[in-house]
Amino acid sequence: MPSTRALKNRIRSVDSTKQITKAMQLVAASKMRRSQEADKASAPYTMAAEELLSYLASQGVTDNHPLFKRRKITKRLIIVIASDKGLAGAYNTNVLKKYLELLKRDDERGIENLTLTVGRRASQFASRLKDTKVVGNYDNLPDQPTGLTFHTILNTAISMFENGEVDAVTLVYTRFVNSMVQTAELSRLLPAGTKALVDPSEVSNTVSDAKYEPSIPEVLDAVAYRLTGARLFQALLDARASEHSMRMMAMKNATDNASDLVDDLTLAMNKARQGAITQELAEISGGVEAMEQ
Repeated sequence: MPSTRALKNRIRSVDSTKQITKAMQLVAASKMRRSQEADKASAPYTMAAEELLSYLASQGVTDNHPLFKRRKITKRLIIVIASDKGLAGAYNTNVLKKYLELLKRDDERGIENLTLTVGRRASQFASRLKDTKVVGNYDNLPDQPTGLTFHTILNTAISMFENGEVDAVTLVYTRFVNSMVQTAELSRLLPAGTKALVDPSEVSNTVSDAKYEPSIPEVLDAVAYRLTGARLFQALLDARASEHSMRMMAMKNATDNASDLVDDLTLAMNKARQGAITQELAEISGGVEAMEQ
């Protein structure tokens, strides 16, 4: 059994680690709440955008629009969204596993892949894969990724699709369901309007009864880019909210495990101390008996 001094040192070390994981849990919880609010605020707009794009595609008015053009997929751009840091449970593992599944499936179908990574963990992983061409790496995006970096990612995807460099653009990200459930998913970004082609009878009246001025083609040219960007933006928000949620849970589990370990070590130290005291008393008693004889 370890000495009481060694046990005290271990207790002190574990307790220090517990304080760190507790602080990281609180920070992740604070960031998670802000990310959840941003995600929920953006979700209705994104859902409306997806419904509108899918409805227009189902009506045949988008056949000549470059963002809606469907081609046989021989080359795909994959946008992988992961985190810059670790200590987030299975967050990165789940996303990268889904990414590998897509690569394997495309390889079996003879589809060539290009990869654009968001997050340092994704870029590090993709750079180690054999025969994987990475066309862009983007790290340290803010929780609400607006501005130059976001538009660079979006413009890269749209430009490659419009120029015929790729036939489809697919997102690999983690969809945020709630603070306890997050799922790694694949989502088609381009061609637009193909996430779920809707039946006109199932479309809300807001979309089906809308009047388009001056005409549908002109309206489509104006909104297609923005609505496609809304889907990418929502995926980034989902990914960040999922990351903070999974990090909070991972740090909570680490803190609870540290507390349990401290309790076990304290019990072991008390037993060691009690054993040492018992041994000393036995030696004293033995010494007294020897002197009386």
